[in-house]
Amino acid sequence: MQFEKGQKTDGPFISGFSHGGFKVDEGVYRALLITPERADGWEPPAIADLTPEAIAPLFVLSPPPEFLLLGTGASLVRPPVSFVRAMEAKGFGIEAMDSRAAARAWAVLRGEGRWIAGALYPLT
Repeated sequence: MQFEKGQKTDGPFISGFSHGGFKVDEGVYRALLITPERADGWEPPAIADLTPEAIAPLFVLSPPPEFLLLGTGASLVRPPVSFVRAMEAKGFGIEAMDSRAAARAWAVLRGEGRWIAGALYPLT
């Protein structure tokens, strides 16, 4: 599947899925931490063990992102309440959805020029 790049999008762009991962610019990532400035591979913990420390690289974004787009894998899995509360205490809202939907949402929201961050679990 391929996505079209929005007119206002700069920075890393998720253009589709390839070989079980997310195609971002010239790379493919099994799991992904992404901001408007950079995309990095990620070794995520099990969703049940997710903590703010696991996504710490996203906290250095300046200005802070509007919210965190959390792709939870092949299906929607609710993140732990402790993670949600800790993120809210840091001023981050969370939008959780399956990772394919999160990748599509990234393309749309960045196309609108939104300043967001994403943590996407593997598709499988």
